[in-house]
Amino acid sequence: MATRRRFLAGLAVSGLIPTTGWADVGAPAFLSAAGGSDGTYCLVGLTDRGEPVFQIPLPARGHAAAAHPNRAEAVAFARRPGRFAIVLDCATGSVLARLDAPKGRHFYGHGAFSADGLLLFTTENAYDAARGVVGIWDTRTYRRQGEFPSGGIGPHDIRLMPDGETLVVANGGIETHPDSGRAKLNLPLMQPNLTYLSAEGEVLEQAELAPEMHMNSIRHLDVRADGLVGFATQWQGSTADSPSVVGLHRRGEAPELLSATLTQARAMDGYGGSVAFYEGGTRIAVSSPRGGLVQLGDVGARVVDSQLNMPDVCGLGVSDGALRASTGTGAFWAATATPTILTQQPVAWDNHLVRVSRG
Repeated sequence: MATRRRFLAGLAVSGLIPTTGWADVGAPAFLSAAGGSDGTYCLVGLTDRGEPVFQIPLPARGHAAAAHPNRAEAVAFARRPGRFAIVLDCATGSVLARLDAPKGRHFYGHGAFSADGLLLFTTENAYDAARGVVGIWDTRTYRRQGEFPSGGIGPHDIRLMPDGETLVVANGGIETHPDSGRAKLNLPLMQPNLTYLSAEGEVLEQAELAPEMHMNSIRHLDVRADGLVGFATQWQGSTADSPSVVGLHRRGEAPELLSATLTQARAMDGYGGSVAFYEGGTRIAVSSPRGGLVQLGDVGARVVDSQLNMPDVCGLGVSDGALRASTGTGAFWAATATPTILTQQPVAWDNHLVRVSRG
């Protein structure tokens, strides 16, 4: 710990960290990757109504991004099994750095900054060893500082917990290898989990679903201010047996899937895309581009109670407690009881809306 503290202190006093804040680039509410009909790709800053604030080209299809907590800087990650991540100055549109996954690694499309913004953590596949790792990068130079085990196979999403010190990783449990494309290599034996880690890589806690749910791959996360974790899953078994694809976990307790009827579960086609708490954390939403639905649940009752029809929906975000959604058709929705398209853009919004600090 002492070594890390000295390292962080050195960054802080170096004078090399840009200070342009998000307010200086129009205070976007969200970041989203997008694809154009001409085959080009970009990262876009969006208002809470889906209006573009800035647009920066990407070399290939993106998946998600990480927004720096203090400065107008974002890291856009390639879609799995991509090996690049692009660090973008959102004030100028310039590329500050390119992160290349080390030999034998690829990114999973997600990353998280430390609370002070001095470190970036990336989920990665050590594919020849069939294990997950978390890469560590210092954000002054974006050079790799090391890595530690993710606590499972197929780490996908990663979030910083509200204590500012703990990371939670969604280990999807699915073995893949770039030589096999996007093929899933271990479905009968997969074991997804949520792993809580210190910033130094110490495993603090692990949580798994019930044994009969071992094919329900935990993929995406949201974290409430009190530390309750919401997670979206992707069912790898028969669609006839589809379970709920949204769940909750609090440290020290067992993870729990929200109750859903068989009709509701089948409607999602076994695919939870994004997950988000909204209305002050009293409710939770999960999207399914395959089902063309956003299902909504009561957090206290632990039950799915309604759904919204939105073709090719995946991205979910929250602005002032209100739910927003983006789709592969270019629509940006106010996901209310009567959904309304706020803007329509000539792009395909990719999987996620990433919240941006207004600092």
